[in-house]
Amino acid sequence: MAVIALNKDNFKDTIENNAFVIVDFWAPWCDPCVAFTPTFEAAAAANPDIVFGMVNTETDPGIGEYFEVNQIPGVLVIREQAGIHAQVGEIGAPAFDEIIKWAREFDMTQVREYYQQQDNKAVK
Repeated sequence: MAVIALNKDNFKDTIENNAFVIVDFWAPWCDPCVAFTPTFEAAAAANPDIVFGMVNTETDPGIGEYFEVNQIPGVLVIREQAGIHAQVGEIGAPAFDEIIKWAREFDMTQVREYYQQQDNKAVK
């Protein structure tokens, strides 16, 4: 699957409509960010069941601010609308592959229980 450009118009829908999303926060002036792009794109090609999206923090700073991204490059792993891992700074392909493997195996039980508790509170 190709990497998609995430922005204020499609970010929320992308997170809500996909169970597994990995977001790369970057900027064109950030050399480590630009250097990471081929690694991110290769991971997207190797993992077609995951949505890979890039947020340009220059054109859409609000998304980065919402997630308190204070340093780029930054990667946010989201499963079932919950951020389960954040990685800041340069990362190589082997380490990124390990993060993806870890995220696939992450037990979402506690997250689902939390969502259920919140739903139950809202109903009362």
